[in-house]
Amino acid sequence: MAFRGWKRLFLLGRQNTFAKAWRSRKGGPPLRWKRCCHWSAGKSLDPEVRAFLEENTEVTSSGHLTPEIRLRLLTPRCRFWREKPDLWPYGDPFWAIYWPGGQALSRYILDNPRVVKGRSVLDLGSGCGATAIAAVMSGASQVLANDIDPIAGMAMILNCELNHLNPFPITIKNIINSEAGKWDLIVLGDMFYDEQLADGLHHWLRKCIRIQQTEVLIGDPGRHQFLSHSIHSQLHKVIEYSLPEYTRQENNGLTTSIVWSYQPSNSLENC
Repeated sequence: MAFRGWKRLFLLGRQNTFAKAWRSRKGGPPLRWKRCCHWSAGKSLDPEVRAFLEENTEVTSSGHLTPEIRLRLLTPRCRFWREKPDLWPYGDPFWAIYWPGGQALSRYILDNPRVVKGRSVLDLGSGCGATAIAAVMSGASQVLANDIDPIAGMAMILNCELNHLNPFPITIKNIINSEAGKWDLIVLGDMFYDEQLADGLHHWLRKCIRIQQTEVLIGDPGRHQFLSHSIHSQLHKVIEYSLPEYTRQENNGLTTSIVWSYQPSNSLENC
């Protein structure tokens, strides 16, 4: 089965399994910038995993909204674009796709560095780490990337190296429903693909806004699960980007991606 077919499984079915993983991994104790991180600057990667990722991904900066950022991704020139998904030795590599919501967030941050400059930023569901990288490039004072896939964490370190950045702190546990961390800004892209996960995100993000006055930016290309969720009535459109042709082809014809500001009207109520 070609990776195109594998990716279709991601979009239509296998993300349900990933969503269950987000829901089942309970949040731990309150996050602290230095103590919660699975990886940080200077942490070495497993040589075998590094070699596998370098051999089976392609370094690219084309076909996406952020040519300034180089990333290791799965492309048509990679072996696993053609191999059966079951031959991939790790969990489903959602991180190896530069999803359109993340592209929009990264482009917006690069074009508007004031959004992150001097601020603490949490990149939730970071994947390949592009939005976290954009935040570092744009002058964020602290960046924490979060993803439940440990291989994603390793890939983020490789992507930091590609962009001549010191690796930012990375945590690989599910922090949704944990105590609200003190961030100035939370960014998340392409996370509203499952109703139960979306409900959990809605509740937790609202709590972060209520308790910590956190700003929240969401990137999404207009997936049905996102547009039909109740959170959509509490979003304000920030900017809409036309997606490059390559990204359109790889996302079932989606043509644009939007950055939304989440401003719940009931943020001051108990939740």
